[in-house]
Amino acid sequence: MLNVLACIASEHRPAYTFAALAVCVVGSLISMHLFARARRTSGMLKFLWLVLTGIIAGGSIWSTHFVSMMGYVTPVKLGFALVPTIYSLAIAMVVSGVGFAVGASTLRTPLVEVGGAILGLGVVVMHYVGISAMEMNGWVVWETRYVVSSVVFALLFGALATNRIARPITAVSKYFAAAAMVLAIVFTHFTAMTGMSIEPAPAIVTGQVRLSEPTLTIGILGVMSTLFLLAIAAYLIDTRTSRDASRKIEHLSLYDPLTGLSNRTNSVAHLGAVISGREDYTARVVVVMIGIDRFREITDAQGQRASDMLLIGLAERLAGSFGGGLSGERDFFGYFGGDTFFGLRYPVYGLRGVSAFAREIAASFDAPVEIDSGRIEVRAHMGAAVFPDHGTEPSQLIEYARLALQRARATASAGVVVYDPALDQKSREAAALSIDLRHAIDRDQLVIYYQPQNDSRTGEIVGFEVLLRWEHPERGQVQPAEFIPIAEETGLIVSIGEWVLRKACCEASKWEKPVRIAVNVAPLQLDRSDLPSIVRGALADSGLPPERLELEITESGIISDQARALHLIRAIRDIGVTVAMDDYGTGYSSLSTLQTIPFDKIKVDREFIKDILTNDQSAAIVKATLILAQSLDIPVLAEGVETGAQLEFLNDLGCVLVQGFLFGKPMTSAELGETGWISDPPRPVRAVETGYRSAVA
Repeated sequence: MLNVLACIASEHRPAYTFAALAVCVVGSLISMHLFARARRTSGMLKFLWLVLTGIIAGGSIWSTHFVSMMGYVTPVKLGFALVPTIYSLAIAMVVSGVGFAVGASTLRTPLVEVGGAILGLGVVVMHYVGISAMEMNGWVVWETRYVVSSVVFALLFGALATNRIARPITAVSKYFAAAAMVLAIVFTHFTAMTGMSIEPAPAIVTGQVRLSEPTLTIGILGVMSTLFLLAIAAYLIDTRTSRDASRKIEHLSLYDPLTGLSNRTNSVAHLGAVISGREDYTARVVVVMIGIDRFREITDAQGQRASDMLLIGLAERLAGSFGGGLSGERDFFGYFGGDTFFGLRYPVYGLRGVSAFAREIAASFDAPVEIDSGRIEVRAHMGAAVFPDHGTEPSQLIEYARLALQRARATASAGVVVYDPALDQKSREAAALSIDLRHAIDRDQLVIYYQPQNDSRTGEIVGFEVLLRWEHPERGQVQPAEFIPIAEETGLIVSIGEWVLRKACCEASKWEKPVRIAVNVAPLQLDRSDLPSIVRGALADSGLPPERLELEITESGIISDQARALHLIRAIRDIGVTVAMDDYGTGYSSLSTLQTIPFDKIKVDREFIKDILTNDQSAAIVKATLILAQSLDIPVLAEGVETGAQLEFLNDLGCVLVQGFLFGKPMTSAELGETGWISDPPRPVRAVETGYRSAVA
């Protein structure tokens, strides 16, 4: 080490030594930064970064060497040959690039350090090729131990340089990497120079073009200038790319990529800014949640692309139909995902302003939206909340507007539904019911009831519809209209439906009278391909003959995918189970459905029977259904028969099967056993036996 220091002090002019060190430090810092950048990319971009890293690292190594050599003190030095000098530059750049490429390959293998060792090897090869470029009156003699030491230093510190970039342990590891590269270059150069001696000899004429010191200085300055310009350009490009990427990420975090409207996060923030920054404290802020009617049906029928184009078209209308666009002085619109948009208007004075805003939004939905496959007509449901009338917090107002939107959907309201505190209470009750419903089966709270189905001419029982009741320990009996929608929304209807099927089959199998039971199948159950196997398992476990089971399916459960529904229904009928269309007349395309699906029975919805004597349209629908069913040879059952007059009207029309309170109320299996309705021998049940004497009077 003392010999190396002596070599630096006595055989190298200090000005050149410090200049070489400055070039080495700057070049190493830039090279390690570029190497770290290359490791964060992939593909062609990674290749380009590695090429740039190799060029700058190799140029820095080369410049450090020749600046130092220009300060080397020897009376016999003549100059540097052009070709070996250029070769040494090319070798430094190529080998450095290869080393960085190997070192950037992976984190989990020693290739990281191997790449650094290759970088060090490039330093060694460049040094000795550069020395060979010297033309002098003498011979170069090497001392082996210093040559070997120079190689060891280069490999060791080169491996350490890439290691600190690839496997950092502190925030300043990148600076340790640059320091290791500096040590690899400096130790290699000065250790090798210490082991080099020159023996005078006559002038050697090689015939090569020789570079004088001024010419070499100009060359070094040119290389260094080019390298630093490349580094600056790379830095600017990297900075610009990072800035653009940050802006893009920020935009994606605030705006929906499909519609271009503000997302939920940005919309909530904007609402908060409007509330906190309002100048007129007498004005109100209106928040409107906008839902697209039948959006899921559109997606199911026409595909995801159609629904995407619909959302884009509606977003453009909302942005373009209001003077401020996406975020005007008065209006602001966002997209919350699914079929829900967000609207905000400020200032608004009085509830008339709320209605006016809603009418303007509805008007933007009036015209059909053009898509690839044609035109789609849509309408909007809207729920609104008003600051400060309903709340003062942005999230609170949005939640209240959402509850109002739910009410608008449920009531099929064409206008805007303004938040009512009662809505919040109902929502909380529904949430509480949802939690309790998850444990209703385990806690034995669900009870099955059976509604008689009768022959309208004799009164004889021909079957029972299976009905479900929930005996809540605190609320008492919860009606299906309350908990079935919750079960469908949460998906619990699948497990509940299977439980009802198995329970009903088990109870009916114990009856003496072999009457049929009809079990409802929810749309979510029909979406499951394992429904036939579930039915088969329920029959096998209970011992109930397949001909005693009938499954009732609503048209809404098959309208989205008739081909799939047809496959399942055929599989169920192959078991021997019959299938009935429930709630006939309330669907979208009942006639075409009857042509496609092989139903064994049609059940006319109670809403038509209720008004059959007073509403000509209801009577006409029932008559048309009976005529159609007779032509297709399908039995018809009328639900909701409660009066003798209704029964007589249906008899006159030829409707043989009826169901309703006129013949009996729903009962449990135990209660049915007490009445004798499920005992052999079978006996007819007249309406007067049920306690509804006044109904047939």
